Amino acid sequence: MISTPLYFIIIGTEILLSNYRHRKLFTWKDTFTNVYLMLMNGGLDLLFRGGYLAVLNFFYEHHRLSVTNVFSYWFLLVLAEDFLYYWLHRFDHEIRFFWAIHVTHHSSEKMNFTVGFRSSVFQPLYRFVYFIPLALLGFKPLDIVFIYSATQIWGIFVHTELINKMGWLEYILVTPSHHRVHHASNPKYLDKNMGMFLIIWDQLFGTFQPELTTEEYQPKRYGLTTQLEKQTPFNIVFHEWNAIRKDILRKDISWKERWKYIFGLPGWSHDGSRLTSEQLREWEEGCSPAGHHIHPDGGTAEIA
Repeated sequence: MISTPLYFIIIGTEILLSNYRHRKLFTWKDTFTNVYLMLMNGGLDLLFRGGYLAVLNFFYEHHRLSVTNVFSYWFLLVLAEDFLYYWLHRFDHEIRFFWAIHVTHHSSEKMNFTVGFRSSVFQPLYRFVYFIPLALLGFKPLDIVFIYSATQIWGIFVHTELINKMGWLEYILVTPSHHRVHHASNPKYLDKNMGMFLIIWDQLFGTFQPELTTEEYQPKRYGLTTQLEKQTPFNIVFHEWNAIRKDILRKDISWKERWKYIFGLPGWSHDGSRLTSEQLREWEEGCSPAGHHIHPDGGTAEIA
């Protein structure tokens, strides 16, 4: 009720400014895709919400710690929730099974506020597991959901090209500059800046990358390293699952290699025909990854 009118205002303002500046930040097809993915994610979340709240409540009833000071309670909840979200998001990028779900959010070649609604459709089915430690620490399930929703609002607002760097806030918060890096498919930017609200986790755990000028590095490309040929609703959601199916049904690989095609790094391949994000960075820096003999612009997996 609070955020929806604000979304209409900022999206409308962004559309007006982008048209005034003659920048093609929106297309009808891309915006429609963002909306229907949001509706699918939101509908699944509503259907499943009673279930995951019940799970969180079970662990809350068995909590052993509690914070009595009101300020400390909310401050620590924001900090802890954002920390756990960082790892949720990082595993979504580093484990192919979860990347197959999260890839929908990175499939847009645009960067605007509506891309923030381009949701990972099936994430509500497992996201709550990461927040079980919060319930065990004595944070109420509804408070956990509230703070997640509040920080997610900020996470939507950072999807824009119209806001430049934000001064000293760049050292604390995830800003539009940081998140443009996250959505770029250039090798240097892949799998960087995983935070939703605070950028400090990326700085602590080695996934931080500042946005560079075009003089320092190549212009940003948004979307996947290999863009989808078919932009149909079904293919956008399920294309990576279909790719996994094809990989594990190969007859020339071992069971261990099948396991890695499901739970290994996105882009991993048993024969070097595709590259992970780290291997793509090695190629860009002029170092050929061991056992790989292909050019980085060909045959890569969808990594973002």
